[in-house]
Amino acid sequence: MMKILRKNRKSILSAAALLLLASMPALAIEPFTAIYQASYMGLQGNGRMTLEPQGNDRWKYTLSIGSGGIKLDQSTVFEDHDGKWRPLSGTDSSLLLIKKTDKQATYDWGKGVATWSGDVKAERAGPVKLQAGDVDALLLNLELARDVPAGKPLSYRMVEDGRVKKLTYKVVGKDTITVGGKPRPATKVSYASGNKETVAWVVEGLPVPARILQRKDGKDEIDLRIQSVQ
Repeated sequence: MMKILRKNRKSILSAAALLLLASMPALAIEPFTAIYQASYMGLQGNGRMTLEPQGNDRWKYTLSIGSGGIKLDQSTVFEDHDGKWRPLSGTDSSLLLIKKTDKQATYDWGKGVATWSGDVKAERAGPVKLQAGDVDALLLNLELARDVPAGKPLSYRMVEDGRVKKLTYKVVGKDTITVGGKPRPATKVSYASGNKETVAWVVEGLPVPARILQRKDGKDEIDLRIQSVQ
C-alpha cells in the first residue's frame, strides 16, 4: 500500500510540475548591448549587437561590424506576436573597400508576403509568401539563444533575400566560452549547406549566441566572439 501511495504521490507531483511549467509566462524580452571581437576575412575589428524597444511589443535588433575598410550594418524590427517573434522590416548595408550596397526588407503580415528593395536583383525582390514562424537571418540569432537552452527543436524557415531556406541546426558538442573574463559552459550548434557552415555557441542566460562563426569552403569568413553584455 505504501509503495502505491508513494507512486501516486510522485505522479501527482509530476503532473503539478508540468501544470506549473505550462502556466509560466514566456521569458520577457529585455533590451541589451553586446560587444564582440570581430574578424572578417582575416581583418580584425569590433562588433556590436543591440536590442531596443520600439513600443507596441516591437523591438529593433541591430548588428554592426567595423574592420578597416569594411563596415557591415544589419537591423531588423520585429514584434512579439502571441509569444512568437516575427520580422516586420529589415535593413542590410555593407561597405567593402569601395563597394557599397544597401537593401531593405518588408514583411507585410497583413498581405502575407515579404518584399525587398534597394540593391537587389529583380528575381530577388519578391514577393515571397510568409508562414507563421518565419524568421529573417538576424532574428535567427535571438531564436537560437532562446531555443537551445530550452531544448526546443532547432528547425527554422528563414525568409531572406527573396528566398526561403529551411534550416535545421544540430547540437555538435559542449564547449567553454569566456564572457566578461569568466568561463561559461556553452552548447555548440551547427548548420551546413553545400560549401557553407554556420556554427553558434549558446550560453544559457545570454540573449544572443556567445560566438558566431560563418565558414565557406572550409575557411573562416566571419567570426564574432562576445566580450561583454549589458
